[in-house]
Formats: sequence, C-alpha cells, structure tokens
Amino acid sequence: MASGPQLGSAAPDFTLPGGVLSGDAFERADYRLSSARGRSVVLAFYPGDNTSVCTKQLCSYSSGMEAFEGLDADVWGISPQGVDSHESFARSFGLRMPLLADEGRETARAYGVSAPGIGVRRAVFLIGPDGVLRWKHVALLGATFQSLTTLTDHLSGIKDA
Repeated sequence: MASGPQLGSAAPDFTLPGGVLSGDAFERADYRLSSARGRSVVLAFYPGDNTSVCTKQLCSYSSGMEAFEGLDADVWGISPQGVDSHESFARSFGLRMPLLADEGRETARAYGVSAPGIGVRRAVFLIGPDGVLRWKHVALLGATFQSLTTLTDHLSGIKDA
C-alpha cells in the first residue's frame, strides 16, 4: 500500500479540472496546488458524489467555510467522478468549495489514498502556505470523517506557527 507524502515533506503538486458553485453559476477551471501557495489548503479526498457519508462530510465543510476563510485556508474536495457529476452534486447540496475531478486517480495515487475495489479512501491532508504537508488522516473504512473542529484546530496551529 502506498503511504503517500510524509508529514513535513512537500505535498505532491497536481493540476485537476474542477468547478465551484458561485451564486447560480458553476465556474469550471483547472486547479493547481502550487498556485495556492500563501494560503493553507485542505484536500478532502472522498469516494463519491451523492453518497451519504460524503454528502454529510462536504456539507459540514461547506457550512464551515467562514471558519476556514478566517484561517486563510481553502478547501478542495477531490473524487474520481467527472466535473459534470461534481456540478450536479454541488447544486444539489449548495456546496461552496471547489470539487475536483481525479478521474484517472493519479492524484489519489500520489497521496497514497487510491484503494482497489473502493476507488478512493476518505482522507484529509492539510497543506501549509509553504506547500508542506502538515497533517493528514486517512480512513481505513469510510464511514466517518474528520470534523470541522478537528480541521480548524489543526489549521490554527499552522497559522500560528
């Protein structure tokens, strides 16, 4: 099993297609991790759009966007579905973070969260403004997710460091 990047090392860079709901528009763009330098980034890998746990997880993070903003952090959701699926998912639940399409699972593999059979493990990586991996959690079973409070506590530590 690939372990992915180690804490304290540079997070693997990637560029993925995605989009974000902005008012009534779903604005499509390519998202490149290195272009987010200067802000922390929360990468939330999730198995699938419109599944119960993923929906709860992303709705929780979306409703906490102000908390992330206050910590100079962006939240990006990443799953293997295409951008059209992400647009439908974002519109259905009013998700306010960019959803990125990792259809070939190259990014999931780079982060060590690609899993045979299930596709992608539920995982969260916190990347500091310098592009260094500061904290990660990879679920063995995808039935739970890291809470908004857990993530903002870890991000506070990054911002204050």
